[in-house]
Amino acid sequence: MAITLTNAPGLPEVDIYRHVSIATGTRLVHISGQVSWDAEGATVAEGDLAGQIAQCYLNVGKALEAAGGTFDDVAKLTFYVVDWTPDKMPQVLDGIARAAEALGTAPVPPASLFGIVALDVPEHLVEIEATAILE
Repeated sequence: MAITLTNAPGLPEVDIYRHVSIATGTRLVHISGQVSWDAEGATVAEGDLAGQIAQCYLNVGKALEAAGGTFDDVAKLTFYVVDWTPDKMPQVLDGIARAAEALGTAPVPPASLFGIVALDVPEHLVEIEATAILE
């Protein structure tokens, strides 16, 4: 495994991510922002932030698999959430939990979340991009 995830002493522990990822692999993989599309390009879970987050994670997982990796190889996730307000955090946590159950893993690499005005189409509420390191 090319990624070791840890928390730094003096920083609070957060359930949904670790503060630090240490990469030792040799191949850097950038996964474009994944939205809540199915294989045919139809939006999944329209109007449901948690459902869209779960689908985004599944799409990131498919992209990782195509590159020869898994969520264990992810060094960093970046979330872009339309019209973000802190009261949406329970929906984010629900979506991550749904994805973890579907994937059979708890994806907890370092993550950043940015509130944005809009994405590519009005139906998309979230986009998630990933950076991975493979051996």
